[in-house]
Amino acid sequence: MARTRSSQAHEKVLRAALELFGARGIDATSMDAIAQSSGVSKATIYNHWTDKEALLLEVMELVHGLDREPEDIDSGDLCRDLITVLTRRPPDEFERARTRLTPSLIAYSAVHQEFGQAWRNRVMQPARQCIQQILRRGIRQGQLRAVDTEVAIALLLGPMLYSHIFQKGRGPQSPDIGPQVAEAFWRAYRTDKAQQEASPKR
Repeated sequence: MARTRSSQAHEKVLRAALELFGARGIDATSMDAIAQSSGVSKATIYNHWTDKEALLLEVMELVHGLDREPEDIDSGDLCRDLITVLTRRPPDEFERARTRLTPSLIAYSAVHQEFGQAWRNRVMQPARQCIQQILRRGIRQGQLRAVDTEVAIALLLGPMLYSHIFQKGRGPQSPDIGPQVAEAFWRAYRTDKAQQEASPKR
């Protein structure tokens, strides 16, 4: 199916903004520069985004793979579902762009705190929503003990944030702790019934 002119313009602006934000920094990149680089008029750009921060947010969603609705993961194995969420990685094709953009994004978010909060919420929300669905299903099915889902989400995502902060830059040999985190949570909060059912398999 052929893309419409509107969708083509949208894509051109996203790609131009991605390149300019990475090369010049966010504050130094104007909507005029994005319009000139993309070949799309400012009027058209403002038909798609209310301001530069809205455009920036979509650019960051693109490079982190957050531009899709979160899926409901249900393999029939609660621990495996948690591992799937905790081991997700952003698209490899944008790795260089993420590396270039991250310092500028951190600096921009520190000064523009409302944007920073919106970005943090957007980064965390897909994983939180998936985990919440898995936990509620596990409790409903009698696999998990009744647990405050917000506390459970913090227990699961906290180690992932720690790993991201303190293991970043150690290279591809750095172990992925997602499976260990999911397994530890599963062992701690599974019901006796779930433990008995899992014993032959694990």
